[in-house]
Amino acid sequence: MADILYTFENKVYVNITNACPCSCNFCIRNNGNSVGEAETLWFDAHHMPSYAEIEAAIKAWDFEGYKDDVVFCGYGEPTCAYENLIKAAKLLKSMGLKTRLNTNGLSDLINKKETAKELCEVMDTISISLNAPTAEKYEALCHPAFGLKSYDAILKFAEDCKQYNVNLKFTVVDVISEEDIEDCRKIAKDMGIAYRVREYSAD
Repeated sequence: MADILYTFENKVYVNITNACPCSCNFCIRNNGNSVGEAETLWFDAHHMPSYAEIEAAIKAWDFEGYKDDVVFCGYGEPTCAYENLIKAAKLLKSMGLKTRLNTNGLSDLINKKETAKELCEVMDTISISLNAPTAEKYEALCHPAFGLKSYDAILKFAEDCKQYNVNLKFTVVDVISEEDIEDCRKIAKDMGIAYRVREYSAD
């Protein structure tokens, strides 16, 4: 079975699904089977981890020395395993740990309901991958299963998250053009959301 918990750059990550509605041109999954100290992040296609397996992995992990947020981010979009995500985040919070969700922001479309409130209740930080300044450019770059409506859904999810006490940020990967990076920066500024340009890593 794939690693559920793994470390990368001295942070603990939680890998709970391989499902994702996007197929981004720059996706790190295209480069290999793992990231950081993980042996593999690919689960058996017929078996995504149950909550019991996620819970056991968390309880068996020694978090001593890891001071940053525990990050939900693996070889899939965490909100595709929504119920397991919520329960695992609650468990980590009960252990006195801080939580972070790295997401494509499409949770509402994935789960066919508004999800910002519930996610913000169990996350200290939510980092949303914006990666394009328009719906058309987002579709061309990330190929979302939901088509052009995906982009507006991301912006709405971000706007909804702003209502709650969560550290919220937009990110883009530096594989996009400087013009698009600056246009995304303007969107973030206009929405009053923090913004970070992430360096692409092929590792």
